[in-house]
Amino acid sequence: MIEWILILLVVAAIAAFLGFGRISGAAMTGAKILIVIVLVLFLLVLFGVIAIA
Repeated sequence: MIEWILILLVVAAIAAFLGFGRISGAAMTGAKILIVIVLVLFLLVLFGVIAIA
């Protein structure tokens, strides 16, 4: 999932550099959503709510 975050951030940066604001915003929004999901999962694992085998 972290790979997808990095890909979306790169796409957002390139799109912003080339002047594609909507594409950049959409990629950035996707990256933000994935970051929130990763942080929530990390905290759940950290506090022992979810056990990953």
